[in-house]
Amino acid sequence: MAIFAADALGGHGDSTEAEAFPDYARAFAAIEASPDQMLYVAERGGEVVGTFQTMVTTSLTRRGSSAMIIEAVQTRADLRGQGIGAAMIEFAIAEAKGRGMRLVQLTSNALRRDAHRFYERLGFRASHLGFKMALK
Repeated sequence: MAIFAADALGGHGDSTEAEAFPDYARAFAAIEASPDQMLYVAERGGEVVGTFQTMVTTSLTRRGSSAMIIEAVQTRADLRGQGIGAAMIEFAIAEAKGRGMRLVQLTSNALRRDAHRFYERLGFRASHLGFKMALK
């Protein structure tokens, strides 16, 4: 959670404070229980240096095919530019291909210009406009 809490640009309200742990524990339990979600961490020398999550969604479009959504991609700030993020994304793409997914997709905060260039270098194309509505 420290990686997320250190992300000032994301503005997700993440915290390493003890009172936040039950919220993270509930989320982890939900992810762990779902056959369509997976949480990954990248380690170097026994330390967590990055993380991402995948979710599989199946829709009636494209003849009922499935897609993998890559979410919550974070590399520790002091280690960016060392290939950790690329390795995580390449791993996710290989997992999706191995499972016969029709595509992988992700969203990125509109303010993250560096991240957009990073994803484009990996072969992603900005093809849709996303919308969100905060409920809390």
